[in-house]
Amino acid sequence: MSTTITAQPGTPFIDVTREVAAAPEKVLRAYTDPDLIVRWLGPHGMEMELLELDARSGGGYHYVHRDERGEYRFRGVYHTVSAGKIIQTFEFEGAPGDVCLETITFTGLGDGRTRIDGHSVFPSVEARDAAVESGMEAGITDSYERLDTLLEKDA
Repeated sequence: MSTTITAQPGTPFIDVTREVAAAPEKVLRAYTDPDLIVRWLGPHGMEMELLELDARSGGGYHYVHRDERGEYRFRGVYHTVSAGKIIQTFEFEGAPGDVCLETITFTGLGDGRTRIDGHSVFPSVEARDAAVESGMEAGITDSYERLDTLLEKDA
């Protein structure tokens, strides 16, 4: 399965689409269950430490990815967590103040599959460009490959 990442030049948006072989409720659980999220979120070769995960409307998250090069901290607030949608903020602590608003929707395709659509709105084109240049494409692609493996086994 492939991941489509779209970042139109001159806009503060990133759109990500991925289809997975699991029902929407299983995908939502993978996004909100602390025992599952640490098994798929992040690039290959990174260890994830979950400092906080309160996956409900008004809750928050905070985690660290580590590898031999160092650690990378992320945090955010959940604005909406529902059966078909998560709306959250996302901040890389290495770029404080460049908080983006993410909407992630889970659409059932009727055959035990789900389309995940993510739309991220950055505070500026420059902040979006910095995210793109950071290597986020590899991290997103790796994460979704790991999610596929998790969904095949456990979720």
